[in-house]
Amino acid sequence: MFTGIVQATCELVALEKRQGMHTLAVRLPAELREGLTPGASVANNGVCLTVTRVEDDRVFFDVMEETLSLTNLGAIALGCHINIERSLTFGKEIGGHLLSGHVQCQAIVTRVTEVGEQRDLRLSVPKRWMKYILYKGFVAVNGCSLTVGEVFEDGFMLHLIPETLRLTNLKDAVTGTQLNIEIDSQTQTIVDTVERVLAARQ
Repeated sequence: MFTGIVQATCELVALEKRQGMHTLAVRLPAELREGLTPGASVANNGVCLTVTRVEDDRVFFDVMEETLSLTNLGAIALGCHINIERSLTFGKEIGGHLLSGHVQCQAIVTRVTEVGEQRDLRLSVPKRWMKYILYKGFVAVNGCSLTVGEVFEDGFMLHLIPETLRLTNLKDAVTGTQLNIEIDSQTQTIVDTVERVLAARQ
């Protein structure tokens, strides 16, 4: 489990592409490597990946074909910076909302607007997922827990404060950038339950 509070943006320093799988090597700072062992879960751009090995300051992850096709990890290149979050430790403060690290889809940035020090991103999302994205509701974007600022038929708006831009790779988003989306599981459960109840009454 994760909270959507990105702890660092870390550089992809090695990338091995094989049939059906890529191996990523991400350079993590010492504080994020502390106690990190093979088998641990780490969110990379919001995708829950398993640590396969740790060598000096590099942490390795294998990414399977389905994940490569569903998320933006299939398109990253050397030198890219990835949002990193270690898995939740119980007893710690939860500053965002609970996440599983299971990305449902990708959004495409269709507009970027600078509003003083704030930045607004308009995102386009596949229609099937829009019923779960609600005004003032939670959504995880590249692993970052954010509040939906406005909802449209085909997408939604994010209002990013300077601190979010400083701490995450959302500052690099431009028109056409693809971002990983994990919808709020509680919202999905409520919407699906209501739909089933209404369908049963018809």
